Amino acid sequence: MCDSPVSEDKGILAFDLGSDGSGGKHINKQGEFLEMNGREVFKFAVRQMGDASMRVLDKAGLTKEDVDFLVPHQANIRIMEASRERLELPKEKMSVTVNKFGNTSSASIPMAMVEELENGKIKDGDVLVLVGFGAGLVWGSLALRWGR
Repeated sequence: MCDSPVSEDKGILAFDLGSDGSGGKHINKQGEFLEMNGREVFKFAVRQMGDASMRVLDKAGLTKEDVDFLVPHQANIRIMEASRERLELPKEKMSVTVNKFGNTSSASIPMAMVEELENGKIKDGDVLVLVGFGAGLVWGSLALRWGR
């Protein structure tokens, strides 16, 4: 890894962050345990991961056609596939490591990036979209041009 600044044409192009507290009713504490309305959280994640991916492209002045690779939060393959389909990307342009590592929460995106870099799927100059969601209900997406 490199700890120096990236070239002028590389790095973060745009980001999108948000939260929707009204969805908090779908995640509750029951005694010592958390209880989640999985159907509602799933619908939220599918909608927000797709919407956040499109918003970040718009903020960066990019289109779906500009995306070289998608690195989504590795929570659930159906949620990930919905994001990929929203960007109209072929399957080989999306990182899938959930089958290897499971859902590692916030670590899933950087872990997936390392895996894809080691496999040669992310190349210098590629435009990447990173997108995730979490309890609360929150989301974040980032468009970047990979390289040094």
